Amino acid sequence: MILVTGATGHVGSELVRRLAAAGEPVRAMTRRPAKARFPAGAEAVYGDAADPESLAAAFAGVDGAFLMSAQPVGTAPEPTHDLALAAAAERAGVRRVVKLSTLDGGTGDDPIARWQRTAEAAVTDPARGFAWTLLRPGRFMSNALQWAGQLGTGDEVAIPFADRPAASIDPADLAEIAAQALTTAEHTGAVHELSGPQSLTPTEEMAILGEVLGRDLRVRPVSTDAARAGMADYGFPPEVVDAIMWRTLDGDRGSEVLPTVEKVLGRPARTFAQWARAHAGEFPRS
Repeated sequence: MILVTGATGHVGSELVRRLAAAGEPVRAMTRRPAKARFPAGAEAVYGDAADPESLAAAFAGVDGAFLMSAQPVGTAPEPTHDLALAAAAERAGVRRVVKLSTLDGGTGDDPIARWQRTAEAAVTDPARGFAWTLLRPGRFMSNALQWAGQLGTGDEVAIPFADRPAASIDPADLAEIAAQALTTAEHTGAVHELSGPQSLTPTEEMAILGEVLGRDLRVRPVSTDAARAGMADYGFPPEVVDAIMWRTLDGDRGSEVLPTVEKVLGRPARTFAQWARAHAGEFPRS
């Protein structure tokens, strides 16, 4: 049995679909199993990393697990959700673990790096006994889904850092690699840093999306001060906001096109245009 945490997320939902289609026994963990819609063959189960006691049943009888957490950096002294998931996997005797991390993982010494370093160590610690794989992607193409609400009221979307390029990756590519790592021993001990095949700004992605939807879409820039205030309103502490701003404005990590997807899958990574065509139905047409 393979457990997918974050099973309704962009990567998790793709992974559940892929594993179920391949006939793998798969259990999809979500906080709202009654409302979730999973493919035939996938078992929905309740589990919440913020409620460690709920995890025992979710992990029972599991051989492999895909672990991810949406807990925002800095909202606790350490990544408590990642630690709870790893501990539950260890108690259940899970053998193979794939951890969804972030580009660069724990490299560096800002609050984001320290958080990710602790989260990754929760699965790579030899004492856990896991056959582990780390996936370190940069920006997701599916971040563009955040524009859908604004596109329902007009052709202009407010986007912070709209001219900062990134080699965004399709979550479906991540799911395909995760499926390999969960069902074979080929990726044991691997740290895969991953990107898509093009370095594009959000403005360029918006133009591509507009072509797919047949709409003349425009970006409304968001000032640096407004972006900073938005992060603070979201709940990020000041030191985390500073780290995000520095990484976004002063660093260029994440803009480089990496060869990992093509090397692992034997085909080119999916482009943003391919992603947009596949998900066009999730955006309003006018």
